[in-house]
Amino acid sequence: MTDAAGSSAVDDSFHVFDTTLRDGAQREGINLTVADKLAIAGHLDDFGVGFIEGGWPGANPRDTEFFARARTELELRHAQLVAFGSTRRAGLPAAEDPQVRALVASQAPVVTLVAKSHDRHVELALRTTLDENLAMVRDTVVHLREQGRRVFVDCEHFFDGYRANPGYAKQVVRTAHEAGADVVVLCDTNGGMLPAQIQAVVATVAADTGARLGIHAQDDSGCAVANTLAAVDAGATHVQCTANGYGERVGNANLFPVVAALQLKYGRRVLPDGALAEMTRTSHAIAEVVNLTPSTHQPYVGLSAFAHKAGLHASAIKVDPDLYQHIDPEQVGNTMRMLVSDMAGRASIELKGRELGIDLGGDRDLVARVVERVKERELTGYTYEAADASFELLLREEVEGKPREYFRIESWRAIAEHRPDGVHANEATVKLWAKGERTVATAEGNGPVNALDRALRLALERIYPELARLELADYKVRILEGAHGTSSTTRVLISTSDGRTVWSTVGVAENVIEASWQAVVDAYTYGLLRAGIDPQR
Repeated sequence: MTDAAGSSAVDDSFHVFDTTLRDGAQREGINLTVADKLAIAGHLDDFGVGFIEGGWPGANPRDTEFFARARTELELRHAQLVAFGSTRRAGLPAAEDPQVRALVASQAPVVTLVAKSHDRHVELALRTTLDENLAMVRDTVVHLREQGRRVFVDCEHFFDGYRANPGYAKQVVRTAHEAGADVVVLCDTNGGMLPAQIQAVVATVAADTGARLGIHAQDDSGCAVANTLAAVDAGATHVQCTANGYGERVGNANLFPVVAALQLKYGRRVLPDGALAEMTRTSHAIAEVVNLTPSTHQPYVGLSAFAHKAGLHASAIKVDPDLYQHIDPEQVGNTMRMLVSDMAGRASIELKGRELGIDLGGDRDLVARVVERVKERELTGYTYEAADASFELLLREEVEGKPREYFRIESWRAIAEHRPDGVHANEATVKLWAKGERTVATAEGNGPVNALDRALRLALERIYPELARLELADYKVRILEGAHGTSSTTRVLISTSDGRTVWSTVGVAENVIEASWQAVVDAYTYGLLRAGIDPQR
């Protein structure tokens, strides 16, 4: 673990402070092991944040273990590790407070103290006097500084406290600053503030106290990122964020839009050279560790952040991508995507073909046929914006004049049996031709679709061993509008992985088994295409 003297932070005049491991971990559905926390810390350090808040040592065994293991298992190149805790208890010297002693024992070079700045919280939650609260702040900061620690003070509920008693809220800030706190962080703990309010208060507090200020914004009003940037506009030089906006209730200020805005919009260098291009990868890697699906519509790093669907947009993008994009997606490690739908025009198809590496050669008739076919199929329920693999197969069929056919299905059937003893049995049989050879395969599964999938795989893997690497990654079923009950049209989307990439295919039919079969066949066909198999051989 790099100590304070050995840190290679970009510039101490501005702090990017990440609290994913503490505040972010309070999100519903996140439960981090110590190994998870160490892995996330590694990703954050690689990304180049200046400070990583690791948790509250002494408050729970997991956080205590994290700091102990971090001393030998974390080799931080850019960040300093931060321990979180509270000011001393009322009436107890800081040196004798067990949780203050745990902060020192963590050996973290930086400590963040949470302090009450709302007078009602002091009196009702701490059950002490306003003067004693100020003494608690002063004594704890002084003690930690004497122990060689750098200290940041988080003023909890600051903006609500400022509204109720601005004089006292500012007094807490002034006390922390004069005691030696490097930064005093104004916290919108309830997340109810708006950007103009944040900017006005931060500017006033900075002028009245002379303290270096930071901002910690929750997202309950949907303004956490905007509030963070408004605080920067008012003079804050320390921003607290979490990866992907994880946090309690609806979350915290999202690290990635904040740092992207600071670097690309404000022109501040807050990350090491080249780190911004790792932003999408970092976001997705952390999402994998916390076991949450990455948000597809997250700014900058989401799969849909630079996805274009409307034909009007595609026509303009064909001339100049900047006409409908606020930045070059490569700056943040993302890519532009063209979505193919019933809104598609010629430009959308041409750009999508280029994205897939298929040269349409300016063939207007070919492009027109593809556009028309897409629109006709989407009228029946197909969707290609979420099934790129099925669209590529359709496009190649039009370009090559025939479908990619690695195998020809003679017939298939699936049987679902319910027995009086409550046992369920599912069996499927597939008959097909591949490389001039007829194969019949039968398999059982935990449902008729799974049985069909297994039977098809059993029939093909001997001929195409490349299929052994394929795995089902996701399976979605949707009942389409326009019909009712069990006679409704069904759309199935299947995601398949070969261990390196994931692709999606679509099937539509009046029953879920037929729709699933279509999507499975497309998935295997596309898998063979990706493997470089020539269907003619």
